[in-house]
Amino acid sequence: MTIDAFEPHPIVRLLGKPSVDFTGGDLVRAIEQLGLHQVNLRYVGGDGRLKTLAFPINSREHLIEVLTRGERVDGSSVFAGTDTGSSDVYIVPRHRTAFVNPFGERSSLDVLCSFYDEFGKPLPYAREQVVRRAAEVLTQETGMTLEAFGELEYYLVDEPERIYPVEEERGYQESGPFSKGEEIREKVLGHLCAMGVPLKYAHGEVGNILEDDRQLVQHEIELQPVPLEQAADNLVLAKWVVREVAHAHGLEVTFAPSVSGEGAGNGLHIHSRLVHDGASAIVGRKGINDTGRRLIAGYLSAARALTAFGNTVPTSYLRFTDGGESPEGICWGERDRSGLVRVPLAWGGDVLAGMVAHANPGSTEPVPEPATHPQTVELRLGDGSADVHLLLAGMAVAAKRGLGDPGSLELAERLSTANHDDFEQLPTSCAESADVLEAEREMFEADGVFPEALIDALLVGLRDADDDTPDGELAKDEAAREELIRRYWHVG
Repeated sequence: MTIDAFEPHPIVRLLGKPSVDFTGGDLVRAIEQLGLHQVNLRYVGGDGRLKTLAFPINSREHLIEVLTRGERVDGSSVFAGTDTGSSDVYIVPRHRTAFVNPFGERSSLDVLCSFYDEFGKPLPYAREQVVRRAAEVLTQETGMTLEAFGELEYYLVDEPERIYPVEEERGYQESGPFSKGEEIREKVLGHLCAMGVPLKYAHGEVGNILEDDRQLVQHEIELQPVPLEQAADNLVLAKWVVREVAHAHGLEVTFAPSVSGEGAGNGLHIHSRLVHDGASAIVGRKGINDTGRRLIAGYLSAARALTAFGNTVPTSYLRFTDGGESPEGICWGERDRSGLVRVPLAWGGDVLAGMVAHANPGSTEPVPEPATHPQTVELRLGDGSADVHLLLAGMAVAAKRGLGDPGSLELAERLSTANHDDFEQLPTSCAESADVLEAEREMFEADGVFPEALIDALLVGLRDADDDTPDGELAKDEAAREELIRRYWHVG
């Protein structure tokens, strides 16, 4: 296979094959030729964060054993509610996820792992197994694959600058020197590309917040559409890289849904599309088609329950009430940023050709068409506290319901912003989110996607957090609000 000259992944370039075809032997060869000294087995824990088990390379035999067999870990320290009397579980490397670690004292190869129980069966409550099962069930029942990617928003926190000071709420795609943290954003892009995380772009976001002793400057990284399990892993890796680069520069970074009494919080909008035989199944000659509308209806019908995965802390519900571009109701629209689901503008056909010809008079070069139509459906529910694997798994469950429900097209029509302006609202607290999930749990537990014990643990966590959820008076109490925001500063 010929590797693209622009390929940024050093292992892909070295081996001359795509990462999906990596084997354990390939990784041994890469470690040897790249002069690496350590292997890090990585996995996503029950808190949604990336964990690490580091192995020094003692011999070729030891290296092959680690990359093939993986290791045993204490599941009770990883997943809440696991019985300590029988908590040993296995982690096994997924060779296709390997990348060269851009950080650390020793040069290392990192590999993401999957969890298995004592009998070698997929561990049902492990994050990557939940999203994998959800994707499998959807494809088995519909013949389509759900692809997704996230818009990852975050704030960099620093001392106010005297030279070219930032202007509040004026950060959208700002350029330097008015843009602050641009060099951090660019380093993040370089690392993620070399790790095999496909990206679309990065830019400054709207949220510039100035306080007496600090400035908070918002940024966004938008990824590329990939199958669900990879999309979830990519978001976890992106958060990790952002934190590592910011820390190396002596800056704090937060993905929190609410960061200040003023200004925008951090959303985590998820774009998705259904693909069949390499072609988009949600778009026709006149734009979004009936399959796309059924997908939207599925998301909207499950939206209140999806907050249990996408809005997991009390400050998530502060963000909803703060307004701005936060969702205002359970509805959808084309290019409408006030709804919960948005159908964004997408290039296509004669419109694209006309724009390119106008911008480049005299050019005779053909306008390239992407392999899969770029139209997506954007779910604007999630925020930086989201358990991304569970949110994407929940979206797959919701998509399956929308595609199979004969009333979906009618629901999509009824919930369109083009037809009405009075819609049901999202939950207002963690406890209300838990109540909705409990009422809808049968949908998520069907087909063995979400284990009963996992739903139970999520309900307990949401209800425990509800003691910290501000009521109307607390939301207006500046000191109490700030304390709550700081408590949930490093989420996700």
